[in-house]
Amino acid sequence: MLDGNGFCFEQAQDVPMEVLRQREVKWLDMLSHWDKWMNKRFNKVRLRCQKGIPPALRGRAWLYLSGGKVKKEQNHGKFQELDSQPGEPKWIDVIEKDLHRQFPFHEMFVSRGGHGQQDLFRVLKAYTLYKPEEGYCQAQAPIAAVLLMHMPAEDAFWGLVQICEKYLPGYYSPGLEAIQLDGEILFALLRRISPLAFRHLEKYKIDPILYMTEWFMCAFSRTLPWASVLRVWDMFLCDGVKIIFRVGLVLLKCMLGTREKLKACQGMYETMELLRALDQRYMQETFLVREILEVPVTARDVEREHHSQLKRWKKNRGEINFKSPPRMHGARIIMLAEPPRRQDLQQNPTIILEVPEPQPELRKGKEERNSKKKSKKPQLPEEIPNPYPLPTDPSPPPPPVDPPAPPSANNVMPEVVPQTETDSPHQQKEPPTEPPTATEAALQQSTQSLSSTELDTYL
Repeated sequence: MLDGNGFCFEQAQDVPMEVLRQREVKWLDMLSHWDKWMNKRFNKVRLRCQKGIPPALRGRAWLYLSGGKVKKEQNHGKFQELDSQPGEPKWIDVIEKDLHRQFPFHEMFVSRGGHGQQDLFRVLKAYTLYKPEEGYCQAQAPIAAVLLMHMPAEDAFWGLVQICEKYLPGYYSPGLEAIQLDGEILFALLRRISPLAFRHLEKYKIDPILYMTEWFMCAFSRTLPWASVLRVWDMFLCDGVKIIFRVGLVLLKCMLGTREKLKACQGMYETMELLRALDQRYMQETFLVREILEVPVTARDVEREHHSQLKRWKKNRGEINFKSPPRMHGARIIMLAEPPRRQDLQQNPTIILEVPEPQPELRKGKEERNSKKKSKKPQLPEEIPNPYPLPTDPSPPPPPVDPPAPPSANNVMPEVVPQTETDSPHQQKEPPTEPPTATEAALQQSTQSLSSTELDTYL
């Protein structure tokens, strides 16, 4: 959809459900064969990250992209060990004060002492124990909170470790020298991308550290709309810090890249106010992603500027006090630097339900019932011949010859009771009646008597 100025406002919800399901199937296949895709078809992985990772698989994909999955498997039980320790009191107090400030309107962190804040505390405390030389930085809290919205606490911890060590090394160390150095890199890249914005910021001596610190240290998680944050993180964890530089360059170019816009901010104060209140149109998901992909800044450009600015830093300020590990530009470089074992990439279930074993008596009774059911075979009902056949019925076949058996009660002929002297012939003889029908004649030949109900049933 387009607004009045021609900006595209298509949201992630506009993606058809069929397309979303197809993307999920493709991502499931990639995650099942992650090493092959990263080594042989990484460009396809990058393209799918640029289109947006399906929400149902975003947490798992982030963990694989960042290398947190491999790190977790190679350090099995480490998080549980750190989680069980009390932690440094000076860091514990600062962390507890910051818990309620992270996404206070999100359902995970809205309540004090809720499960979201508890997990956030566990992750941040564990990191201070994992990296005691760095400790805790307030900008780490929103990073950890975004990860916790998509994965369990242990996975979020290893994702935070990878971001702090591989993607943004030195950002959270004392002195913040790495973030100052990246500010100079951003300013140097801006000269090539938007000369107007560069000259304006240089004219009013606006140091990059004044406007880009929160952008970079929080990976834009506290600056952009949520849908844009997710899309930026999809690309950031795939391609590395160059995506963060591109986002900063796009925002500076859109806000300060024309003469008409510069007329409204003649001064340092007006410029800073403009950069603090970014236009929502430029931060909208589809527009921002399209502009990011068009910025001609590569990882090689970032590294070239990094070496140039590092020489200038040493010339003007001396040696950097905190030496951070080298920065790795994206998921593929991380994977090549730390080759995973095959078992490190196996997908394990996140939630495991323990089914209680049945008691011995109940188990025994159940087994007996099952054995009885198996032993029982369906028996066909025996055909019982009609003892009172009708004249129209065909004569039954002769029964098989069996050995003689004692006569049953049903086949015993009734005994003939002799007449006594008291029995008069008039009492025994009944008045003549109408001749019986064929049915009645057949019944009278029987040696047993039936009630009227039984007669009706058989007839």
